[in-house]
Amino acid sequence: MTLTAMDARTALLVVDLQEGILGLPTVHPTAEITDRAAELAAVFRAHELPVVLINVAGGAPGRNEMPKSTSTPAPNWTDLAAQLKAEDSDHRVTKKTWDAFPGTDLHDYLQSHNVTQVVLVGIATSIGVESTARSAYALGYNVTLATDAMTDMDPEAHRNSLERVFPKLGETGSTAEVAALVQSSR
Repeated sequence: MTLTAMDARTALLVVDLQEGILGLPTVHPTAEITDRAAELAAVFRAHELPVVLINVAGGAPGRNEMPKSTSTPAPNWTDLAAQLKAEDSDHRVTKKTWDAFPGTDLHDYLQSHNVTQVVLVGIATSIGVESTARSAYALGYNVTLATDAMTDMDPEAHRNSLERVFPKLGETGSTAEVAALVQSSR
């Protein structure tokens, strides 16, 4: 579905644009993804709309078939990308799972700011972005996904999220389309 509207209280959710993830091999250059996310953050801030900067530190405790990493992450692994130009007014969420809602104050924060719609960007499309979008949809938020401001380590997983999952969760569009809607709705 193409973008149709931006609610009066829309928040930008920037998922896992942090030093430890930006160095991973991705389908699209992470600098481009981060620049587009930063562009949207600037637009949201200029219109006094909430910007939520999400990072991941650790993982869920459950078993899976993937081997647990035994390496120690770099000290700056969880640091947000400098290009985002984080401001004191931005809300920060540190998560331990793919999804930014469980075990964090994200839903409470959005509710306290009367947010009815979220725009998602970040890395990885099929992991953190999709998981968070699924929860946002289940919690009743209108979901928008700026598809040119996200990427994945797996091209097929990225494509599956964009083509099969996201159209069922909300509206998709480009960074420019989202920015134009935010600007025209104010």
